[in-house]
Amino acid sequence: MNTRPGKKSTRRDFIESGLSLAGASIIGQGCGRPAGLVGRQDGPGPGQLAVPASKVEILAEADLVVCGGGCSGVTAAVAAARRGMRVILIERWPTVGGMATNALVHCWHRSDREKLVIYGLVEEYAQRAEKEGWIVKDPGYPRVHETNWFDPEGMRIVWQRVLKEAGVRVFGYTAAGEPVVEDGRIRAVLVETKRGRRAIAGKIFVDATGDGDLAAKTGAAFDFGRPADGLVQGMTLIFQLRGIDPSAGERRHKAVAGVMDRMRKMRDQGRFPQFNEGTMEHYLNWADNESLWNMLPEAGNPLDEEELTRLTTEAREKLVAYLAVWRKEVPGFEQAAIRQTAFALGVRESRRIRGRKTLTREMVLGAAKQSDAIGHGVWMIDIHDPKGTGYTTYLDRAGRKMLKAGTSYHIPLGMCLNSRVPNLAVVGRCASSTHEAHSSVRVQTHCMVMGQGIGTAAAMALSAGQDLARVDVPALQKALRADGVYLEDVPVA
Repeated sequence: MNTRPGKKSTRRDFIESGLSLAGASIIGQGCGRPAGLVGRQDGPGPGQLAVPASKVEILAEADLVVCGGGCSGVTAAVAAARRGMRVILIERWPTVGGMATNALVHCWHRSDREKLVIYGLVEEYAQRAEKEGWIVKDPGYPRVHETNWFDPEGMRIVWQRVLKEAGVRVFGYTAAGEPVVEDGRIRAVLVETKRGRRAIAGKIFVDATGDGDLAAKTGAAFDFGRPADGLVQGMTLIFQLRGIDPSAGERRHKAVAGVMDRMRKMRDQGRFPQFNEGTMEHYLNWADNESLWNMLPEAGNPLDEEELTRLTTEAREKLVAYLAVWRKEVPGFEQAAIRQTAFALGVRESRRIRGRKTLTREMVLGAAKQSDAIGHGVWMIDIHDPKGTGYTTYLDRAGRKMLKAGTSYHIPLGMCLNSRVPNLAVVGRCASSTHEAHSSVRVQTHCMVMGQGIGTAAAMALSAGQDLARVDVPALQKALRADGVYLEDVPVA
C-alpha cells in the first residue's frame, strides 16, 4: 500500500479501491486468522458464533491513527500532528491521560540522580502545568529520579490543550476494536458507537492502549507475565482522604509504629487486607488532606474484564477496612473519610508485544546505549509483587536494582516496531521488554519518550513513502534533538 501523501481520499475512493471493509480480513483475538467472515466452510465451533460480514461506514480517516489516549498516545499524536500529519486519537475513556489522570498516578521520573535527561514534549508539558500551578518539583530535584508531582486534573487540561492546538481529532468514549487487515497491513480499526459499528481508516496505526490490544488482534506475538509463573505485576488503587486533623502531628507520629504492628498481625492472621508496608507507614505519618495514597495492592489478570471489575470493587472494600482501623487507632484520623478513589486500578503490566528489539534487565542496569535510540530511561527495576502482597522492590532498592547515579539507558526505536505488521507501532508499557526491564520502562516519562519518537518517525515515514522500519534513524534522531529531546552517546550503527 502506498503511504505517500497525496490528494485526500474520499469515502467513495476507499470503497472503490478494491480494499473495502467488507472484503478485508477482520483479525480476531490475536490468533492471526480472519474471524467471522461470510462463506467460511468450517462454520462456528462449540462456544462460537458466526458474525456475518457487512459493509461498515467510515467514521473518519487520517494519516495516523493512535489507539489509546494515555500519556504515550497523546505524545505520539501531538508529535506527528505538529509535522503536518492528519491525526486521529481514539480513547475508550471520556478524557485523555490514561493512568496519569484516571488512575491518579501523579509522579514523573526524569533525572539520572545528577541531571535531567528527559526533555522534549515532557518538558513542554511540565512548563505548561507549572504556569498554572499544576506541577511541583520534588524537594530532592534534580538529584532524585522522582522529579515532579502533578495535579491529575490539571495535567488532563494540559493534554487536552496541546491536542487541540496541534489539530488532533479526538474520539473519546470510543474503544478501538478489531483491526481490518488487507495484504498484511492495517487498513482501518473498527469502533462501536452509539450509532452502530463504524471504521476509522488510516495509513499508519499506533497501539497506545497499554495492553497491546490492537497489536495482539493482528496476531502479533506477545509475552505476558514473568517466566516462572506467568503472573504480571501487581496493581494499585490510589485514593485521597478528607477529614485528617493536621493538629494531631506529634500524637499521630507516636502512635503509627504500634498501629503498623497491629495491622501486620491482623493481616498475617487473615483478618486484615494486604497493604504496602513502607508506603503505608509513610502516609500514616505524613499524609494530609491533599495527598494521593499509593499503597493499596491488588493482583490478577488485567486482560479479564470480569476479574478486573471484581478486583476494583474489592480494592474499595479494602480501603473501607483500612479506615475502620485508622479512625479508631490513629490520632487525627477520627473524622477521616474517603474524598475520592481513582476511576480505575493502576495497571502496571499486561501484554508486552514482541518487537524488533527487546529491552532487557541487563540493558537497563548496564545503562546500555543503542544505535536506534529515541531517548533515555532512568528508572530502577521496580517490581510490584504479582501475588498482591504489596511488596515492591522499591522498598529495598539497592545497587543491584538501580542504575548508577549519573547514568541512563537508551530507549530503542526497535522495541516499538514489530516484524509482522509494517504500518503498526506500539508505544507505552506494551512495548517489547522483559518482565524486569518492563518494570523500569513502564513509567510515564519513559512512555512519553516512546510516544514522541514514534510520532516523529510516523510523520517521517509518511512523508518519505516508507514503512516505519525503513525510516532514516540518524535523520529521526536529528529531528528529535531539534524538538528538544535529550539524546546523547548514540553509538554508530
